[in-house]
Amino acid sequence: MIEESDSIEDAQSQLKRADHLLYVTLKYTRTVDVIKSIIKRFISAFDHSVEEMLEKSKDKKRIKTIPKSPIEKIELIKKIVKTKEMRDYIKFYYLLRTIDKATFKPREEYRKHVTLVTPKHEVDVEKIKEFYEKTKEFVGFSHEFKGR
Repeated sequence: MIEESDSIEDAQSQLKRADHLLYVTLKYTRTVDVIKSIIKRFISAFDHSVEEMLEKSKDKKRIKTIPKSPIEKIELIKKIVKTKEMRDYIKFYYLLRTIDKATFKPREEYRKHVTLVTPKHEVDVEKIKEFYEKTKEFVGFSHEFKGR
């Protein structure tokens, strides 16, 4: 069983790494591989935060067991927290996973406007900054979650 503080620290650690990748590494390398890596960090931060929320719910005896797969965890948290805010976060999580799994091609790699292009989405530096803020909000939201 994962300790609650470990999940908090892991989520925050993923955010720190994503922050460095975004504001330092991407600034100098400008490759889609860095963008992909940042998206993976966001997904990992979400996974750790959801784990933390489920642990709190389990401690409050709202659930008996915590599923193993990330998708089952997200679906369970969707049933526990039925707010519009949570639905938006889950939708965002699925967007991140879709972008991560999709085939992609780079556009303007090694230039100022480097963009990761998938069949349905385009992720440039400004978009990845929006993703970072949204992920940071979710980590804060999950940290404040009381297990109701």
